[in-house]
Amino acid sequence: MEYRKIHGTPLTVSAVGFGVWTVGTTWWGVRDRQTGIRLLRQAFDLGVTFFDTADTYASGDAETILQEALGDVRDQIVIGTKFGYDIYNHPDRPGQQERPHDWSPKHMRHALEQSLRRLGTGHIDLYQLHNPRLDAIQRDDLWEELERAKDEGLIRALGTAMGPAFDLRQVAEGVDSIERRAAPPQIIYNLLEQEIGAGIFPTARAHGVSVLVRVPHASGLLDGSVRKDTVFEPGDHRNWRVTTNERRRAFMEDGLARVERLRFIEDGRTIGQAAIQFILHEPSVASVLPNIYDAEGLKEFATFDSARPLSDDDYATVQRLHAENFGLQPAAI
Repeated sequence: MEYRKIHGTPLTVSAVGFGVWTVGTTWWGVRDRQTGIRLLRQAFDLGVTFFDTADTYASGDAETILQEALGDVRDQIVIGTKFGYDIYNHPDRPGQQERPHDWSPKHMRHALEQSLRRLGTGHIDLYQLHNPRLDAIQRDDLWEELERAKDEGLIRALGTAMGPAFDLRQVAEGVDSIERRAAPPQIIYNLLEQEIGAGIFPTARAHGVSVLVRVPHASGLLDGSVRKDTVFEPGDHRNWRVTTNERRRAFMEDGLARVERLRFIEDGRTIGQAAIQFILHEPSVASVLPNIYDAEGLKEFATFDSARPLSDDDYATVQRLHAENFGLQPAAI
């Protein structure tokens, strides 16, 4: 496993991390708790040290499962969690429906205390604002309280997780996070969806602040789990992303047509491994968070660096194809 520093923080993390949302909620497909615990342990055994979760996932249970699985190796892992959604005064909502935000310093303190308790730890390594808009990033009283919590040893580093969905407004939010707060942003970026990263990476490089990346496989298009005949189960997050059958077909058919033009990168590696190698070609990226559902996918992604490396020529060819929209008409998604 390759390890990278999250520049702008004291943290060093595995280049492939584990997004605990896939095993800590029932939104994605790992519904058996013991299976989730086993996957978290297997990830650690494969060299994964960065585990990213949030208080809003299953109303805190995606933090509890991490403690249950890896509490005995707490000093060997880096825990990222998130706050901002008021899960204490608003009931859980089905799927990915968002609850109201509360960016007050008081709410942050309460959320921090509860996350520390659920995680069974005395500190959180990377505490991230969860899907903030510019008003939260620019709110001085919130950040002053966060800095006080850092001074107290409760937080090691601060970040911002942009979302929830792919939205070009996040370029301005990510840039402001870096320039105003020196806080590493977490963004959606992959071979097919490069626009947010393209807008943020130059600022990250210029300021010496890292970026974290999620959805590296474009919701299954780049790991082989989505095919033309794929039917998403009720509750699957991709039903939330493209809400009508017509848009879902366009998302899949257009994306799969692009993937066909990327088959050349499967020489000596899987396309899932190539997708991770492509992202890590960007020097400001510290860690990639693939969606992990089973032991086979976990091993494939965690061993990306034992596969044939992605050459500079391959990278340049991918960028040329992306600039040309893979020879297709704009997607209707």
